[in-house]
Parts: sequence; C-alpha cells; structure tokens
Amino acid sequence: MLKGVPSILTPELLKIMMEMGHGDEIVIGDGNYPAASTAKRLVRLDGHGVCELLDAMLKFLPLDTYVDEPVLLMAKTPGDDADTSIWDRYGKIVARHQPGTKIGFIERFAFYERARQAYAVVATGETALYANVILKKGVVK
Repeated sequence: MLKGVPSILTPELLKIMMEMGHGDEIVIGDGNYPAASTAKRLVRLDGHGVCELLDAMLKFLPLDTYVDEPVLLMAKTPGDDADTSIWDRYGKIVARHQPGTKIGFIERFAFYERARQAYAVVATGETALYANVILKKGVVK
C-alpha cells in the first residue's frame, strides 16, 4: 500500500498511467460502453462511478496543454433526450485539477473509433448515459 493514493486507483491502473507518454489517450467508459471490444488494454472498475475515478486520476495524470481540448466527451446523439448533467460535474473536476482546460465533444461512432486507438480503456459501473470520457496525457512540468 502507498500513502495518499486513492484506493480506486488500482495497481494495474497506476501502472498504465505511468506507462502512458505525452499524447497517449485513456478512455473512461460508463457501464454501457463497449469497453472489451474497443480496448487494447482493459481495466475493469465495475462498481465505481466516472466522477470518482476522474477526480482520482487527475490528481496524478497531467492533461495535454498542446491541444485545444485534452478532454473529450461522447456527444449526445441528435434527438436523444438523455440527461447529461454529469458533464457539469466533469467540468468542475477538470477545472479543479487543471484550470482553464477546455472540454470538447466527439460524435458517438467517432468516439468509438478514437477509443480503439487509445492506450487503455477503463470500464466503470457508471449508470449515467453519455458519461464516457477520453483524456489526453500531457507532460509533467
């Protein structure tokens, strides 16, 4: 065990975060996300929500400052009336860890394609819809 590391960050996930280089991306998928079919490396964190995980990861994972939007969310499909209020919580978490960071949106199928290229995918038990996130790793300064 280590002091000060949130228990949600498993040894496997910490290793992956350490292995990632500048520009590598990691996906955090909600409970409906097809994680196993899109992941090169899959980390299962069933039973945990995305907000809890995002907050813990951003304590250690720098976001890329060389791109406009180092955080990408899966855009809502036109005509879908799903509640996306979780996005506001994401914005607050990101702002707390790296103020001024812009969050972008990517169409659902483009999100899946991009996720296939990601360094890893983390599967959560998040029940909110459209709660999927892509984080682009930056450099430690």
